[in-house]
Amino acid sequence: MPYRPAARALVGTALLTALTGLLTGVAACSTSAPARLDEATAPASSASAAADLSSQAPLDLPDTAHSTVGALAEDFPPDLVDLPDDADILVSTAQPVAGGDLVEISLNLRTTLTADELMDQLRGGLEDAGFTETPVATPPAGVAAESTFARHTGEVLTVAVLDRDGVRTLTLGGRVAVA
Repeated sequence: MPYRPAARALVGTALLTALTGLLTGVAACSTSAPARLDEATAPASSASAAADLSSQAPLDLPDTAHSTVGALAEDFPPDLVDLPDDADILVSTAQPVAGGDLVEISLNLRTTLTADELMDQLRGGLEDAGFTETPVATPPAGVAAESTFARHTGEVLTVAVLDRDGVRTLTLGGRVAVA
């Protein structure tokens, strides 16, 4: 039965060739980018790539002129949001909206009030100001409370409270009328 070792070697070589071809094809198709039918061009040198980048318009970065760390921003409406006595303000913003009498606000703070106590306090002030609440029935995982407050004038505020390790972090944001 001398044909078996030769047949085994032939099959082994064929399998190795097929596997090599398959792996080469997979390596060649390792991107999800569409195939190109035109000729590939040589990659740009790092010097020419840097020159191309330097001639592009600068990135639009957020306007930090209206943000404040550790306190309420200059145009933030302090009478609208009733802050907890132990509020540790992380950051706030108050930026006028172009072409209108609205200001876009955001507030992030920490407190030891429970999520329910914090929402009750916020709810009272916002309802007194004419906002109505639409609570989220089932907040996302990790969020202790979430609601949206709206006023008939088109003003909307979204509030979420994260409860972690005995400290609540409040995130509030939206657009309100300038007083």
